[in-house]
Amino acid sequence: MKRLFFNPSTIWLAGAVITLAVTVTGVSGKVLLVAPAVAAPSIPTNAVNFADYGTGDGIALNTEAFEKAIGALAEKGGGKLIVPPGIWLTGPIHLRSNLNLHLERGALIQFSRDYQLYPLTIINMKGEKEVDSTSPISGQNLKNVAITGGGIIDGGGDAWRPLKQGKVTEREWKEVVKSGGVLDAKGTTWWPSRAAMNGDELVKKLIKAGSLKLSDYEPAHQFLRPRMLRLIGCKKVLLEGGTFQNPPSWTLNPSLCEDVSILDVQVRNSPAAQNSDALDVESCRRAVIRGCTFDVGDDGICLKSGKDAVGRRIGVPTEDVLIEGCTVYHAHGGFTIGSEMSGGVRNVRVNNCTFMGTDIGLRFKSTRGRGGVVENIYVSNVRMEDIPGNAINFNMYYGYKAPLEVSGKTPKVEKVPVTEATPQFRNIYINNIVCRGANAAIFLQGLPEMPIRGIFLKNVSITSKKGVFVTDAEGIHFDHVQVDNETGPALTQTRVTNSTLELLK
Repeated sequence: MKRLFFNPSTIWLAGAVITLAVTVTGVSGKVLLVAPAVAAPSIPTNAVNFADYGTGDGIALNTEAFEKAIGALAEKGGGKLIVPPGIWLTGPIHLRSNLNLHLERGALIQFSRDYQLYPLTIINMKGEKEVDSTSPISGQNLKNVAITGGGIIDGGGDAWRPLKQGKVTEREWKEVVKSGGVLDAKGTTWWPSRAAMNGDELVKKLIKAGSLKLSDYEPAHQFLRPRMLRLIGCKKVLLEGGTFQNPPSWTLNPSLCEDVSILDVQVRNSPAAQNSDALDVESCRRAVIRGCTFDVGDDGICLKSGKDAVGRRIGVPTEDVLIEGCTVYHAHGGFTIGSEMSGGVRNVRVNNCTFMGTDIGLRFKSTRGRGGVVENIYVSNVRMEDIPGNAINFNMYYGYKAPLEVSGKTPKVEKVPVTEATPQFRNIYINNIVCRGANAAIFLQGLPEMPIRGIFLKNVSITSKKGVFVTDAEGIHFDHVQVDNETGPALTQTRVTNSTLELLK
């Protein structure tokens, strides 16, 4: 794949990457390299046209045709599978090494909404096993794999997902209820089937019992919504161009991968789509995400590294990541770390991004029990508009209410013992941020036993309804931070030490 990219940090050429000097100077004066050198895949020049194997009429099922076409390329050592214009209905596609799945503009890969085509399978993440439904697109332990072009990939996820009444109009709600499925006891959440609705409790019991017997999970099959594109343990991954939409759960999920490039990709999901994160980079090393546009029903650009004890046992951080020139419209968070960050996240640079209407702009989240360390994060040159929540948010009580929220008064401080399950966020640098219109400007909330530490905000300008709230924090420093809030005090702080929180007038 002979490609040439120029930008201030990196040169890409003929499947290799050379990183130039992109550095950040920390407060200690130490110069830190934060831009990764990411190797691009090298794909053989062989090519196969999928029209020679399948039928693009939107009626014929092309599952076997994709397997045959990919197998034919594998026999040649790999190459490009060209998907021409058409509607290519299919079940799961299993990628292989040395493959470029290339969708020409006008090509639509439409995954079938028949969930029985996606059998239950046991996923092995470095010895930690879980049961899940087969992803529409998947690959494990591959090398040199790409999805490119200007086409569209639709995950058929509306047949899997629940729908909350409050997320759609009255007309849309009536239409989906009439289409079939069942309502929960409150009548406010629609599920595609009773088995899907009841599957949560069954799966919890099976996980607690340690069962990996697939037949035990079958009654909850439709509840186990697969991630649309799941790549595990792959090296030299490229997603370039094209649109991904309508996933059963998360949209793009590289896990335990190395050298991941996601360039000029669009993810387009309904704002009502439950758990429809655009991108979850999980326990990956060396990644670049550049020039992407996301509009989804959950987090936009999200970095993760496993959840709780399982994530700590796997113990692989997400590290050496460059995110640049991306735009996020509707999403729960524009750029997010967590809450599943038990393996740690470190050495990340986010630069020149725009968030328009995301619920939260910069979002850092965890909770007691996660463990993990998030550190050496550099965010610069971010613009935001119309943020319904916080422009900048650190929340170490994710999924729960902090004591102050529960009581409404100054609560008794509850310090629990610090263990490997205590999350830590430290050494985070946020520079050159402009937000016009947020509900609250900045919300920084650590834990009494583990304050968030070393958060540096410089050249920040925010207009908002509410001001700045800082709780259980140490070493927080504001430098030219201006907040123009409409109501309440500009700054509220509780249990904050060794900090300089002056705001510009």
